Amino acid sequence: MGSLSNYAENEILDHVLGTGAYTSPTTVYLALLTATADDTDTGSTITEATYTGYSRKAITFGAAASRVITQNALVTFDACTAGSSTCTHYALCDASTAGNMLAWGALSASQEVVSGNTPSVASGQTTVTFSTGGVSDYLANALLDHLFRNTTYTQPTVYAGLATATISDASTGASITEVANANGYDREAVATWDAASGGASANTGTITFGPPSGGAWGTVTSSFLADSLTEGAGNILFYANDTTDQAVADGDTVTYAAGAWDVTLD
Repeated sequence: MGSLSNYAENEILDHVLGTGAYTSPTTVYLALLTATADDTDTGSTITEATYTGYSRKAITFGAAASRVITQNALVTFDACTAGSSTCTHYALCDASTAGNMLAWGALSASQEVVSGNTPSVASGQTTVTFSTGGVSDYLANALLDHLFRNTTYTQPTVYAGLATATISDASTGASITEVANANGYDREAVATWDAASGGASANTGTITFGPPSGGAWGTVTSSFLADSLTEGAGNILFYANDTTDQAVADGDTVTYAAGAWDVTLD
């Protein structure tokens, strides 16, 4: 199970939130490592195998499903003709040398490569998984495909919204219990965000809803970002259920200050 690098997290956050567009690599390369990587590593700072004949190899993936993308074909490295390397980890990079590291993980067991060995990784052995919570299933799968399969994910226009019941990874714009589209409630466009850093971004301006007029909105328990202005439509992108419940009465001011809406990938 792989972990996304900070580079990949920042690029996809900026892509989704409109701070910068990310073009996915046409080819993803598998690297064999002799030491653990770190989320801050690049394609130049990882510790790769050094046996004679070693080089990164292209790797392909099937369509993401259930928040996981899985290698779908055998990867065979060139034979070791001299020297040796004990491989303990792997990395996925966007170039055959140097470049950017997209993800990394530990091998299921260390493998010593010696002269005469031809290392290979069987189909299905390399996976990258989005952790549950905060990112919808829809977006997790779309971003995994965009990062690792050169599948286009068009930048959305992002709208903030409020719900009166818990949201889950599987929720859609149609299945959440959103504040009713009455008494002054509408989703609000959020066009400006900080450039992502360390896998996190935040709104740069105040987000204001309403105010309620003609009736209460009920108790707001959750917030979300969606790709449609229309209540009951579109895809949920990010969500949070950990905000303090707020009973919103007629005439209340409903705002998020600049920097209050954090979006983080762990």
